[in-house]
Amino acid sequence: MKNVLTAGAALLLTTSIATAGGLDRSGQGVGILWEDGDVIQLSFGGASPTVSGTAIPLLGGFDSEDMSPSYFNLGFGYKNELSDTTSIAVIIDQPFGGDVDYPVGTNYFAQGATASVDSFAVTGLVKYQLNENASVYGGLRYQSIKSAVEIPAGPYELETESTTGTGYVVGAAYEIPEIAFRVALTYNSAIDHEQETLENGVLATTTSFSSPQSVNLDFQSGVAEDTLVFGTIRWAEWSSFAFTPAGYAGANAGASLLSYDDDTVTYTLGVGRRFSDVFSGFATVGYEAATGGYSGNLGPTDGFTSVGLGGTYQVQENLKLTGGITYVMIGDAVVENPLAPDTDGAFFEDNSAIGAGLRVTYSF
Repeated sequence: MKNVLTAGAALLLTTSIATAGGLDRSGQGVGILWEDGDVIQLSFGGASPTVSGTAIPLLGGFDSEDMSPSYFNLGFGYKNELSDTTSIAVIIDQPFGGDVDYPVGTNYFAQGATASVDSFAVTGLVKYQLNENASVYGGLRYQSIKSAVEIPAGPYELETESTTGTGYVVGAAYEIPEIAFRVALTYNSAIDHEQETLENGVLATTTSFSSPQSVNLDFQSGVAEDTLVFGTIRWAEWSSFAFTPAGYAGANAGASLLSYDDDTVTYTLGVGRRFSDVFSGFATVGYEAATGGYSGNLGPTDGFTSVGLGGTYQVQENLKLTGGITYVMIGDAVVENPLAPDTDGAFFEDNSAIGAGLRVTYSF
């Protein structure tokens, strides 16, 4: 019961985090460490946001139309119990990402602008059970990131080579098995990157940046027979992230192409219920507070509230399917005026997204 529900919570977090602050996509969960026995997991997720805004009258008052394409995420996990006290896991995910595509012909001041950020990570973990209640875990993470940007109004164009870096993961957990209680605290280190960039097709530079450090607090507890509450709190230090190619900075008074003023804290809370020996259902709510201030045209959202439903079906003794769907109410954002810094340029309001995911877990 407890493994079914926490797997579902992680799946729904993945589909709602499409509109989280910064570039968060997967949530960097390590829940596979608590699956029973040896397992292989395959995860498929996607989100379809609808994000549009309207420029102020002085900039024409034009509507941007939907500028946020749908996207898909894939994930893989493997866990093996080496002994009664030691297990290992390998997790492959796409932790960060972004997609921007402003339609042409709208007369919105950012029309035709496109941007993409793609990432890939492999994490190897070792978990050691200190006693019946306490465990520690940690390992290394290999990460690659690639991006591309085109801003016709600049004009400005950026292409990058895929850059790689390594970091680490450490964590600890405390459990009370009799009541399905567990709290786990996981730290993900920042990862430094040195990226080869080509600006406007002629300027070859090297741009340094770091993916943010983060902390995940996961918890669950039985509250009644066949009923479990669970949740996740994720903090990510996006205020330390800045992507500042030399050519762009030189033409824009040292400004970063992409940066964030504040860290983000994302909350997910859920309740699960076992309805039969083969089926369990769960519901979640998610929240990320708006940070205020100006958002960039490459990310005109600010916080979100989400609701989700899902369930797990035990197809056979060693195979289960977990699926979920999430509706996200995206927080309103204000974009800065490109012609007059520190003044309003456009308002992005009443936007939303739908996310869905499927996870296949095979035990052997």
